[in-house]
Amino acid sequence: MKKKEDLPECPIATTISLIGSKWKLLIIRNLMKRSWRFNELQKSLDGISQKVLTESLRQLTEDGLVYRKDYKTNPPKVEYGMTELGKKLVHVLKSMEEFGNFYKSL
Repeated sequence: MKKKEDLPECPIATTISLIGSKWKLLIIRNLMKRSWRFNELQKSLDGISQKVLTESLRQLTEDGLVYRKDYKTNPPKVEYGMTELGKKLVHVLKSMEEFGNFYKSL
């Protein structure tokens, strides 16, 4: 997790620093529904590269929003899901969805 002194003073800027990329928002959108394996996520996010997905998941994990569960099997099986902290973002994304639907209806 980021240290308080490393976060912007503005709470909106803090939230944007955590989830403010197109891909992070779409990853969180998917993880709100269920846990996903890496390849499933990549296939569900049209246009994302392996590198960007890896970096985004790593950052979301480091920030405490997403967990990574390694089953330590061969072949490797790793799953990603939302932490309790990450689940606090659900209402933020729901509000974004509502606004998007409203805007599209104009």
